[in-house]
Amino acid sequence: MTKTPEEIELLAEAGRLLALVFAHLDAVPLAGLSTMQVNRLVEDFIVEHLDARPASKGQYGYGYVLNCSRNEVVCHGVPSDGEILKDGDIVNFDITLEKHGYIADSSKTYLIGTVAPSARRLVQVTYEAMWKGIGAVRPGARLGDVGHAIERHAKRNGYSVVREYCGHGIGREMHEAPEVLHFGRPGTGITLKEGMVFTIEPMLNQGRRTVRTEADGWTVVTMDGKLSAQFEHTVAVTGDGVRVLTLRPDEKPTAADAGLRCRSVPMFDPT
Repeated sequence: MTKTPEEIELLAEAGRLLALVFAHLDAVPLAGLSTMQVNRLVEDFIVEHLDARPASKGQYGYGYVLNCSRNEVVCHGVPSDGEILKDGDIVNFDITLEKHGYIADSSKTYLIGTVAPSARRLVQVTYEAMWKGIGAVRPGARLGDVGHAIERHAKRNGYSVVREYCGHGIGREMHEAPEVLHFGRPGTGITLKEGMVFTIEPMLNQGRRTVRTEADGWTVVTMDGKLSAQFEHTVAVTGDGVRVLTLRPDEKPTAADAGLRCRSVPMFDPT
């Protein structure tokens, strides 16, 4: 489950390019676009501008370069020409990128136009929960510590954590060992070692944690129809903490410490 320093640098390059994809999306007025238009925009940027491969396309028979999970969609939302992003929506774009044979995976939840305070708060707390999990990563820590940090922050703020989906090891393959649960007990689970690379990607719900999969076989929604939000980063365990391989340009001014030991939680900038 550990990578060599050379492999981690290749993963970091994939992560750097993936962060540029989100920076590109940040500059796009999303309201009024279909989720399929966003999919095409992202594919063009990855292939034509970054000379990389959208790793999700063709994976497990999936035909698109991203998942777009809007409002009550928890994860794996499928792009559609008929799904239009509207004022007040929240939408998560989950994107993967392969460069030189190594894959990076990240996601961000966007606020479309004027979003209700309750939805904005869910998005903010989900972002914080991801960073709480990242902050628990260091050599000698346990995976249960990561899940516990996420779940504790979610519950303290009145949200539930989806349990059916988890983070995962990543490298030459999209999904490798270990599985990274977003709930757990401290001091349990696999011991983290320098060189391990995996994703942390909590999904928090406004209501109950229960979910169901729709008839398309991909789209997962909250059982009670309430909102869900998600954020994701690919991280590497370093000799003294954690390195966030997919850190976005907008996060760098406030995440200098977080990139090393994660002593602080960056604020989420929805713009």
